[in-house]
Amino acid sequence: MNKATSSEKQHYPAVWISDVHLGYKDCRADYLLDFLNSIECETLYLVGDIVDLWSMKRNFFWHASHYQVLACIQAKAEQGTRVIYIPGNHDETFRQYVNNSLFGIEVHQQFIHTTKANKRFLLVHGDDFDSATRYNKLISIAGDAGYDLLLFLNRWTNRIRRLYGGNYWSLASWIKARVHKAREAIEAFENAAIHEAKKQGVDGIICGHIHHPQLKVVDGIVYCNDGDWIENCTALVEDKNGRITLLHWTETQTILNCADIDQQSAASPFGKHNKAA
Repeated sequence: MNKATSSEKQHYPAVWISDVHLGYKDCRADYLLDFLNSIECETLYLVGDIVDLWSMKRNFFWHASHYQVLACIQAKAEQGTRVIYIPGNHDETFRQYVNNSLFGIEVHQQFIHTTKANKRFLLVHGDDFDSATRYNKLISIAGDAGYDLLLFLNRWTNRIRRLYGGNYWSLASWIKARVHKAREAIEAFENAAIHEAKKQGVDGIICGHIHHPQLKVVDGIVYCNDGDWIENCTALVEDKNGRITLLHWTETQTILNCADIDQQSAASPFGKHNKAA
């Protein structure tokens, strides 16, 4: 994967990533590093579980690419990008630094982002919504033995696919989408997030936590989940008009969904996105 030059990079007012799980063996830091090197943004939001302290306590793992991701984020902060970090449950140790800065990176419990279209979005990691769902163990997934098995199968499936020239594909997400209780857990989480957005009087909510990328409008609230960099390799980006788009980034770059906030509608998936559009 080649590093894009400044003139080739896509420019965004805001970018959101979460659930990177640096320090976990199935973190796709290579794809994330390629994404970060291919974009420039005014504000980069790290919406929790950037470093997986739970996994590192259980079984220490740290690939060189994991350090490179942190170095890239730090370099963006030093070059003028505003970086806002909302720690999650897997990196909750950093919540003790809320309302302070770490190496030029702002740490917040939650945050309100105002888009270029003047729409207000609540930003939270999402683990506070676990109590609102009957199946919280299904959505507090990283580190669970069953989830580890799922990712083991995911890892070997993609190794075989690469041998035959195939691109990355998430077996883990495919299986979860077909498990009834997992779908119920995801829906309960989304409903809790939408309820919180209504409670705080904002136009939408952006979160992570459940490793299920999504962008949709429910009851006038725009629900956005930026997904993860273990199973799905997804991020949310805002364009100069305040339009929010959900991107998938592996060997190919695909627009999964987008929302025109002014019209309060979410479009269905519709094609490819080039790194140097």
